[in-house]
Amino acid sequence: MLSMIGPNRHLSGLPIIRRIACAALLVVGLAALAVPALAQSQPDIASPQAILIDFESGSVLFERAADTSSPPASIAKMMTMAVVFREIAEGRVSPDTEYKVSEYAWRRGGAPSGGATMFAALNSQIKVSDLLRGAIVPSGNDAAIVLAEGMAGNELAFTVKMNEEAKRLGLTGSSFVNVSGLADPAQKTTPRDMAKIAAHIIRSYPDLYKIYSEPDFLWSKIRQSNRNPLLGMSLGADGFVTGYQKDAGYNLVGSAIQNGQRLIVVIMGSKTEKERAEDARRLLEWGFRSFESRLLFEPGQVVGEATLYGGARGGAPLVGTGPIYVLVSRTGDEKVTARIRYEGPIPAPVEKGAVLARLQVYRGDQLALDVPLAAAETVPQGPLWRRAMDGAYELVVSLLRQGYAKLTG
Repeated sequence: MLSMIGPNRHLSGLPIIRRIACAALLVVGLAALAVPALAQSQPDIASPQAILIDFESGSVLFERAADTSSPPASIAKMMTMAVVFREIAEGRVSPDTEYKVSEYAWRRGGAPSGGATMFAALNSQIKVSDLLRGAIVPSGNDAAIVLAEGMAGNELAFTVKMNEEAKRLGLTGSSFVNVSGLADPAQKTTPRDMAKIAAHIIRSYPDLYKIYSEPDFLWSKIRQSNRNPLLGMSLGADGFVTGYQKDAGYNLVGSAIQNGQRLIVVIMGSKTEKERAEDARRLLEWGFRSFESRLLFEPGQVVGEATLYGGARGGAPLVGTGPIYVLVSRTGDEKVTARIRYEGPIPAPVEKGAVLARLQVYRGDQLALDVPLAAAETVPQGPLWRRAMDGAYELVVSLLRQGYAKLTG
C-alpha cells in the first residue's frame, strides 16, 4: 500500500498533490512536490569525484561518482580525529595528557619519512592538544600515529576503533587500515562518506573543529602553514584537510559558511593541486549563489503514515527526528519529488520515537535528501480479530505479488 501525504497539507507554503490509492503490492509511500527550484547548468569541474552538501539539511546539491571507493590519502586523518575527538569529549582522554613519540611513529611519520610531519622529536613527550594541531594543521603523520599509539597501544588497534566509528556513522564505502592515510590498497573511502565525517565533526565537536581553521603551526622551531587552500579564498571557509597520493590524485575536504548557511565540499582524484582547489571553489560559490534552505516540516509535524500489521490502528503517523529542511534553488522551476520508504507493513506494537521509515527527496534523478522518520506515537497491538483480518489481507497481497511476479518475470 502507498501511504500518501494528505490533500490539505503544505510544506512551508509549498503545495503537495492530493492523496491517492495505489496497488497493494507496492510497499513505499510516494508524494510529488511542486517545489520552486532552478533548472540551471551544473558547475563545470574537472575532478572525477565530488560531492557538495548543505550541512543543516543534508541536501545534496551536486555529486559525481560520490559512492565510488578510492584511496583517501591524508583526508583519512579526519576519521582518526573523529575517534580522538570522541575520546576527549567523553572524558577518556584529556588535552593535557602526554604521549611518547615512539621510534615507529618517528620513522614512519616523522622527519625521516619525507612525508607530511609535525617534526616530533624521537622519545619526546607531547601533549594531546599539541598532537591534535600537529595532525590537523600541517597534516603530520607522526602526530596521528603518536595519538593512535597513546590511546590504543598501537596503530592497528586504533584502526579497529576507526572502523567501528565508520560503522556507527553509517559509512558504506570506507575501510581504514592506518591512521595517517599513507598508501595501502585496503584503505579506501568515498566522497559521500567523507562528507558524513565532516558533518559529524562540525556538529558533535564544534570547539575542537576550530583547530582546522588555525592558519599555521609552530613546532621544533619550524612554522608550517595550514594546507587547506580554501582558507585564503574569501569564501567563508573554516576547515578541513587536503591529501595526495600518486595513485589517488589530489583530494580535499572543505567547509565554508556564508549568511548562516554552511556547505561541505569533497573533491577526490584531481590531477593537480590547482585543479583540486579551483573545483572546490567553483562548487562552493555555485552552491551559495544558487540555493537556499526551506523548512519542510517543523519538529513533531506529521509527514505521512506507515501501514501497520496487527495494530490497534492501521497505521503509525511519522515525524522527523527534528526539523526537516531541503535546499531549493532561489529562482526558476524544477520538479522535486519526495518518497516515504519503508519495509511494510510494519508489525505492531511500535513505540513512539522508533525509526520506521525514511523520507527521500529527489531533485530530478538526484537524491537530494534522505532523513529518518519516526513513529509520532505508540501504537499497541490490536485485538485478535484485527490481527486475523490483517493476516488475511496480507495473504491476499502475497498472492497478488506472486501473480504479478509471474506476469512480469
